Amino acid sequence: MPNRLAGQSSPYLLQHAHNPVDWHPWGPEAFALARERNVPIFLSIGYSTCYWCHVMERESFEDPAIGALLAANFVSIKLDREERPDVDDIYMAATVITTGHGGWPMSLFLEPDSLMPFYCGTYFPPTPRQDLNRPSFRQVLEGLSQVWKEQPEGVRAQADEIANAVRSQMTDAGTPMQLGAAQVSDAVAMLLAAFDTRHGGFGGAPKFPQPVFLELLLDARAAVDADTRPALDRAVTLTLDAMGTRGLHDHLAGGFHRYCVDQTWTVPHFEKMLYDQAQLALVYARAARLYDAPRWAAIATHTLDFVLDELTSPDGMFLSAIDAEVGSREGLNYLWKPAEFEAILGPDAADAARVFGLDSPPNFRDPHHPGDAPAWVLGFSTGIADSLGSDRLDSIRQRLLAARRARPSPRIDDKSIVSWNGMMIHAMAACAPLLDAPRYADAAFNAAQSLLRTHAAGVLTRTSRAGQASIPARLEDYAWLCRALFMLARVHPQAAALKEKAHALLVDAKRIFVDPATHAAFDAPASDADLFVRPRSTHDGALPGSTAVLAHALIDAGEAGDPTGHDLASRILLACSDRISQSPTSCTHGVAAILRLMRLGQASLLAPPGLAEAGHAPITPRQTPKDMHASVQVFASEERLAIPQGKPATTTLLVRIAEGCHVIAADAEQTAASTSLTPFRVDVINGGGIAAYADYPAGETLPADPGGAKVYHGEFELVVVLERTGPITGRPLLAVSFQACTATECQPPAMLELDIALDAD
Repeated sequence: MPNRLAGQSSPYLLQHAHNPVDWHPWGPEAFALARERNVPIFLSIGYSTCYWCHVMERESFEDPAIGALLAANFVSIKLDREERPDVDDIYMAATVITTGHGGWPMSLFLEPDSLMPFYCGTYFPPTPRQDLNRPSFRQVLEGLSQVWKEQPEGVRAQADEIANAVRSQMTDAGTPMQLGAAQVSDAVAMLLAAFDTRHGGFGGAPKFPQPVFLELLLDARAAVDADTRPALDRAVTLTLDAMGTRGLHDHLAGGFHRYCVDQTWTVPHFEKMLYDQAQLALVYARAARLYDAPRWAAIATHTLDFVLDELTSPDGMFLSAIDAEVGSREGLNYLWKPAEFEAILGPDAADAARVFGLDSPPNFRDPHHPGDAPAWVLGFSTGIADSLGSDRLDSIRQRLLAARRARPSPRIDDKSIVSWNGMMIHAMAACAPLLDAPRYADAAFNAAQSLLRTHAAGVLTRTSRAGQASIPARLEDYAWLCRALFMLARVHPQAAALKEKAHALLVDAKRIFVDPATHAAFDAPASDADLFVRPRSTHDGALPGSTAVLAHALIDAGEAGDPTGHDLASRILLACSDRISQSPTSCTHGVAAILRLMRLGQASLLAPPGLAEAGHAPITPRQTPKDMHASVQVFASEERLAIPQGKPATTTLLVRIAEGCHVIAADAEQTAASTSLTPFRVDVINGGGIAAYADYPAGETLPADPGGAKVYHGEFELVVVLERTGPITGRPLLAVSFQACTATECQPPAMLELDIALDAD
């Protein structure tokens, strides 16, 4: 018999509508019931394409005994994080603060009167897992129920403590600071330090595409000094080629998977998100034009065509995501075996195997089903593919794709989210002239028209499904829709009127989300009564931070004739200038907005009132300020190192981490929750022609968080090998990047240049 979720529109909530759990949607009815019964709220947050959400549902939420235990002791709420990103952000902050990591499904227990969390976690198994040192879900429920009954005041005190930490993190704006070239320089330097010189991308496994990083590097290319540009070009080129030719990219249907579980981009986590397609298509299209690279234009085209083929509704709006699993097996739809190639392709099978990597050993074993036979995730060899000719290659692709489409297909989350649609409309409109493909501008225009019709009645809403709109929009929805409409007005002959609609939406966004006194931009309206803190998204995640998106929308408005646009954009950026300055790579989209204002001659607006505009030096990557890495010291065994051509050189680094601190290990096989933290890495910055290879030690889990990411603490040594890879460019320096954390908080990412001279002559 269906539960209360059966009447919801969210595909994620509907997936749980037949659980033997008395689920409630997030809202006043559930809150009132918990207060009336004087029981805690169990809040489970996830999304429809989340693999571990599916696992926990099968293991726990389909168990009638668990359903009975929940019903007796809690009021249970299911929340789709994609419908309420503001709620998700608040409780994710609480989870990270209390456990050191986060992820989905998020499992939280709330004090019913205040909705403040007193216990936070993610996935809990059905039986205790010694390998993760995690209790079973039943043990958690029984233990917390007992504590609530026996020590209610202690529970409320703990909820207060956690909530205060969340409020401090989300509301502390710091002191306004001058913005300009310094933040751009720091961001570029940190990105180049985090760049994986062997495999492309930034940081270790799991490896995410990080399109906001690539966007900033493309933006900054014309502004950096001549010594830095080769290193920037290498980071962009290697990353785009690696992502485009390995497992992250779907080489048959097009589009990109969410991330890769390994450092080499070989095995993806197979879900496909609309926002990734929007960001990556635009990055590839921009880079194709900037570097005159047809191969990247082809990838951008393939990605946008995939969206039109598989993520577009009959009314022209864009759908949210495609699931990772089929039949409880992650990636099953995307995996291949040589025998399948032979059956489908006949005489073309051998050459196709060479193109797509099936002539190598299998690269995929399902860690959750070790008894399954190994299989292959497709890669792509450009050189071999070129030798086959485009017609033959297209024929091979089409036959393989037809066979794949005959298999059971993963589920599609068919809701349309305004912000994600805005991202895709903006991307398609921007890509149309870059790819000389007006069909993308037409598709973007049709999507915008349909979206505006669906959301025509009164206040903008966030989501729609089957033509029915629901849930008031958040800041990111207004900001991305404005950006989309401004871009369409530039490139589509019938879209001029949309510019006025964008201006009107911006007026609403400023009224609803921006504090008129401080110019701080908030994710949710002040009137929302279900939030114990009003969140601000100043940092980027899978999506750019909404504050930065609003700043870009205001800059767009200024370029479209609004005389106040640039000034308000600068004020909004200044309201979070301390955060941007402390952690520029965590606020990359905001840094890109700073660079836009500088290029438009608006640098004088980026000084706080009362602080004289100090001028802007050339954008030259520089060292992170000393106080950002005081908790980590690194000493090299040599003061000067000769690195002749053909003869590698070696140095030993001694790393000392202050007591009570730790850093994320270099190749920690981190949980998906810790991917926002910068791992410990050694690299060469500020020039090219030298590569660094470090023998990183294995990390350890913290005693307080044995299921979390691997970390380093205390003192350790590592050997670094440096070798020549080509002509020397710039002024190569050896640097260490890391992010120091304590048990309760993490400092901003930092980079430390080492006091060792590199002689390459």
